[in-house]
Amino acid sequence: MYSNKENVNILTALLAAYGVRHAVVCPGSRNAPIVHNLNECPAIKCYPVTDERSAGFCAIGISLAIGMKPVAVCVTSGSALLNLAPPVAEAFYRHIPLIVISADRPAQWIGQLDGQTLPQPGAFGTMVRKCVTLPEPHNDEEHWMCNRLVCEALYLSTCRTGAPVQINVPITEPLFTFDCQCLPTERTIVQCNRGNGTDLCDTLPDAWFTARRPMVVIGQMPYGAIDSHTLRALSRLFVTLCEPLGADAVHFDEVIRAVGNGANYMPDYILYIGDTVVSKATRRFLRRSGAPSCLLTPDASAVTDPLMHLTHIAQYDSPDALKRLPELLKRTDQNTDTVPSTDKTADIDVERTRFLQMWNKELNTAQCHSEEYEPAYSSMAVVKYFEQQLADMEYDWHVHYANSSAIRLANIFATHHVECNRGVNGIEGSLSTAAGHSMATADMVFCIIGDLSFFYDQNALWNTSLKGNLRIILLNNSGGSIFRGLPGLSESAAADKLVTACHTTNAEGICTQNDIGYMAAHNMEEMQLGIVTLLTRHSERPMLLEVTTDAATDNRVMGDYFKSLKL
Repeated sequence: MYSNKENVNILTALLAAYGVRHAVVCPGSRNAPIVHNLNECPAIKCYPVTDERSAGFCAIGISLAIGMKPVAVCVTSGSALLNLAPPVAEAFYRHIPLIVISADRPAQWIGQLDGQTLPQPGAFGTMVRKCVTLPEPHNDEEHWMCNRLVCEALYLSTCRTGAPVQINVPITEPLFTFDCQCLPTERTIVQCNRGNGTDLCDTLPDAWFTARRPMVVIGQMPYGAIDSHTLRALSRLFVTLCEPLGADAVHFDEVIRAVGNGANYMPDYILYIGDTVVSKATRRFLRRSGAPSCLLTPDASAVTDPLMHLTHIAQYDSPDALKRLPELLKRTDQNTDTVPSTDKTADIDVERTRFLQMWNKELNTAQCHSEEYEPAYSSMAVVKYFEQQLADMEYDWHVHYANSSAIRLANIFATHHVECNRGVNGIEGSLSTAAGHSMATADMVFCIIGDLSFFYDQNALWNTSLKGNLRIILLNNSGGSIFRGLPGLSESAAADKLVTACHTTNAEGICTQNDIGYMAAHNMEEMQLGIVTLLTRHSERPMLLEVTTDAATDNRVMGDYFKSLKL
């Protein structure tokens, strides 16, 4: 029987799953549930050592004896952990995968004169590759988090080279209930092996080649990382979802909003490339699918699990690997061992084709809807007209969109790669980033930005290095309109003044004091004339077009766009 502590059981199951077969255990009460589980687990052999410093070095010796494989050392809370500092430092510099498991008191008792308490996370500083503290799960999301943290630590202990990691395990009382009959079955995250057939990329998991409904999801990537030719080739082979932050836009957000929870549209395996995806509806949809995923990345030590079902990580060594993606992802003679019998292979191909055709039909419908939709005067109308006119310009240009409403409008109308500060998704710095870009290039640089982002970052224009190649479209609807669309917020008396930050500010004075060419628009005709002027007029100084719209109208027009899509 195992402990009734869920985080302890998750940890034990994953230690076994990752091949940890030896554990050096030290005495204590707070770590007793962990030690009990390790002793109960048939896959793990325990070695008792009283002195924690000696225990750490014993674990190093065991690792040396078994070929530098991971070995765990488990200590109780408090100063017991600090005694492991010398063996942890030794393991770090000798690249030995030492798994430090430290039992801990609940966070609320740290620093409160309770027994055997001190701040344990980060106790070893840079001497461990990863330090995680496990939650005590109360729901599925916290269970996923606990699993993910253990997987990250165990995965990173052997990624590239061995290294020590720390897994800190807070445990609440009562400690000594052992009534769980079996360990849970936990997903693992592992790196794919380098195959004989490629020198650019790890081979993909077998599950990709046997999937009946495979999907490629492309998040934010640097300009040119995936070109239009590669994206089109991928789209002919697999359902491929991509926003303009990654490459050319694919109108999948509209489709996912329209189909809701449609099981027929859900993938059974996902290849995830790049960083963030803006669409919250898409992230929710893909998480609900439960489809396992493989992260394709240039850095296998960077573990991210945005879809909550990551099982594999594949590393590519060269940008050329991305250009060869269609070739690498196809089932070929090199991976026929992973594929079932000929009859079953035919069934898989038929279902793959059906899934691809179904999705591409809806994606084409959504694209046509975007092209044909004529929004009333609003922020949406501004972005659509700008993108239409930009397509006719024959000079070289780059486009930055700020966060919140601006980047979501770009997802609908931009047909090219766009830049956006989506790493953390803050409102600050979007204008400064575009300004910096314009300072280092002779190309035209456009920034489409909302009012709160603009006024927050207005000092971006207080810069003597700015030139006439910086052009700004300020979407001013007197506050954070994206907040007005949040269900239930309108019921709060704080909504307008304190949350959406309603204001009556305009940018004319800011432009005057910084010698920025200023134009204003309050209707469709003025907006269209202003955009044409912004795109075509020569200037030695930056230019700004401030378009004033109504927030309620902006939200209504955006809502009508999605509601009017018929699949």
